[in-house]
Amino acid sequence: MKRRDFMISAAGGLAGLTLLPRLSIAAEGVIDWYTSSDSNILDFWTNTVKPAFEAANPDITLNLVDAGDGAGIIAIGERAIAAKQTNTDPQADFFESGDALLPAGAIEAGVYTNIKEAGLSNYDKINPLAIQSDYSLPYRGSQVLLAYDSTKLSPADAPKTWDELVAWIKANPGQFVYNRPDKGGSGGNFVRRAIHQANGLDPAAFTVDNYTPEFGEEALGKAWELLKDIAPSLYDNGAYSSGNTQSLQLLSQGVVTMIPVWSDQVLQAIDQGVLPADTGLVQLQDLALAGGFTRSIVIENGTNRDAALKLADFILSEEIQSAILTELGGFPGVSWDYISPELRERFADIVPQTIPTFPGGQWEAAINDGWYRNVAPNVDRNS
Repeated sequence: MKRRDFMISAAGGLAGLTLLPRLSIAAEGVIDWYTSSDSNILDFWTNTVKPAFEAANPDITLNLVDAGDGAGIIAIGERAIAAKQTNTDPQADFFESGDALLPAGAIEAGVYTNIKEAGLSNYDKINPLAIQSDYSLPYRGSQVLLAYDSTKLSPADAPKTWDELVAWIKANPGQFVYNRPDKGGSGGNFVRRAIHQANGLDPAAFTVDNYTPEFGEEALGKAWELLKDIAPSLYDNGAYSSGNTQSLQLLSQGVVTMIPVWSDQVLQAIDQGVLPADTGLVQLQDLALAGGFTRSIVIENGTNRDAALKLADFILSEEIQSAILTELGGFPGVSWDYISPELRERFADIVPQTIPTFPGGQWEAAINDGWYRNVAPNVDRNS
């Protein structure tokens, strides 16, 4: 599923610009840093993380490079494996966004640093729900939650469970909309929350390799019934928005009262005045809507491995974790106990009790195809 079809970005001229990874010999004290994230993340690192880190470490410089996409990061990881085998410089020290399992064999080849055993002073602050591997560092997250017009719905009455949400949708016909699941992650993860609801609130029941047509038909079929049940009460008697952007527009224009939305996207929209400051935000407390974390990787055989570990520790500091909330609109990678009381109070309604995920692979195609066939058969998938 596409992460999102829209991101409010302050990156200006950087938007849409892909910088090819440079291939010069690495300089000692210059961390070669790569990302596959959106341009707003590169902007955040350029304007917030880099100056703060370099001020705290005047002998270290960050060289920020856009790797393009996940395939670009994997290619650099393959280069690091080859460099390990030939005892040469991989020309890479730090991945802002990466999967420790990719490229295959990277951990076994010894090119990814074991973060858990690296002695970071802030490692124990990491939210345990975010840890996926000892070889990666979850430092920021994003999760789908519910945004609503607080002039029409008081925070005290905002639904906090799936059953309460369904009851509210039916009691307020036309005031809720979600986007088609293949057109943006906010609607896609709303659909996945329905799948969790229909299958015992157990995200562990779904793994990337346990899809079969028979299991898919059984598990997803129950969710289609839930979604068909609320369809007549949705915006415009059962319409669906074309993506994350249109959902936000419908909320900002007062056409609907509530939408599912990415946490970072809505927090940035509020910060930039796209949505009013009193926009309400709430997360379901029986089982949160799905989300995930971005995980950083330190290259073990990088020229500046030790400096890169200083950077890894730095991005877990209260300064940067708070900035992820207030400037980036993301979720912290550390447990909320390590966020200031002021910010914890400010974001109290969206602090998740759980951080469920949903696998991709064959499940993604089955969900998208099944939704169109069973829930919205009259919607043109190509429109």
